[in-house]
Amino acid sequence: MCATSLLRPFIRADVDELGYFPVSFRLGQLFTPEDSYRSVLLGLAEALSAGVTTVHNWAHNVRSPDHADAELSAMRDAGIRGRFAYGPAQGMPDDQPMDMAGLARVKRNWMPGDGLLALGICSRNIGAMSIGGATRGTLTVETAKRDWGGARALGLPITLHTSGASPIKLLEESGLLGSDVQLVHPLLTTPEERAILNARGVSYATAPVGEARRPSSVGVIQLGELLEAGVKVSLSTDHTTNYNCDPFVAMRILFALHQHRIGNKIPVTVKRLVQLATHDGAVDLGIAEKTGSLTPGKRADIILVRTSDINMAPVGDPYEALVSLAQPSNVDTVIVDGRILRQSGKFTALDHGKVVQEAKGAAAALRTQAGWPT
Repeated sequence: MCATSLLRPFIRADVDELGYFPVSFRLGQLFTPEDSYRSVLLGLAEALSAGVTTVHNWAHNVRSPDHADAELSAMRDAGIRGRFAYGPAQGMPDDQPMDMAGLARVKRNWMPGDGLLALGICSRNIGAMSIGGATRGTLTVETAKRDWGGARALGLPITLHTSGASPIKLLEESGLLGSDVQLVHPLLTTPEERAILNARGVSYATAPVGEARRPSSVGVIQLGELLEAGVKVSLSTDHTTNYNCDPFVAMRILFALHQHRIGNKIPVTVKRLVQLATHDGAVDLGIAEKTGSLTPGKRADIILVRTSDINMAPVGDPYEALVSLAQPSNVDTVIVDGRILRQSGKFTALDHGKVVQEAKGAAAALRTQAGWPT
């Protein structure tokens, strides 16, 4: 979720009322298209600097056609590969349908373009109230069928957060699950539900940095159980608001929590973790035929990591080095679709100073407009 990067000055991890959901709900309703552009571009610039070549832009504050175009323009201007998951607006009534005309317009005007961008939808929560449900919106099954049916009529995939009580059985009984569905935050699945996910071809994205901050009452990260059940799994940063974009830390935390809970009862190697962060993300987004691995015939999405840096040298096993030692500052070169976007640790296309200054200016204006205390 790049669209909330602008909210970094306002969010506090240790103050509930200043947490991600209440702040994004309140300030998100004030966003102009320019705010959306600058926020997304800031998050994408950070992603590129961390060695990320493909993103899933979970756009859960599409307030108008201009806001949608602004986020897509930021993705295009960054030069990154990714899926734009068109969503509702912050504060939108639960019974208000998703803007299917706007979704169709984006598909018509923006896809396929240069082939870097893809389109889907991000759904509001379904069923029992979950973390963020009151701010992100909660749908009845019938409303979900309407929104999801509209997306499927356009041939578009669907993504849904499942924080809190698991909706999997409800989704299955309602006929909503399919291989076009990606769920996020696998914390409370049962063996029966994991079997359903495997049978339906549903994928699950885990975001260990954020999930590790959640109370145990909402479940645990279930990487081992999902892999054992044959469920498609990928690795996520979640958002770039009060987490920094660091796929290396995400791999480390995921591995540490897996070892703490399960260990070698369900073996997970460091090579498998790198696969989760690369190839499996491409599988999850339906683009594995063009990217996700260094394979002849695929597009050139490549990063080069300096192994001579003090925190990495001397290197033995490369997978061990990436998972246990690497950090974004070690990323030397980033190539997306054959285009060099960072070299020697510096942007080649984006103006770093301009991106930061425009984001700071937008955040300051947002603070003034909201009457937010300094």
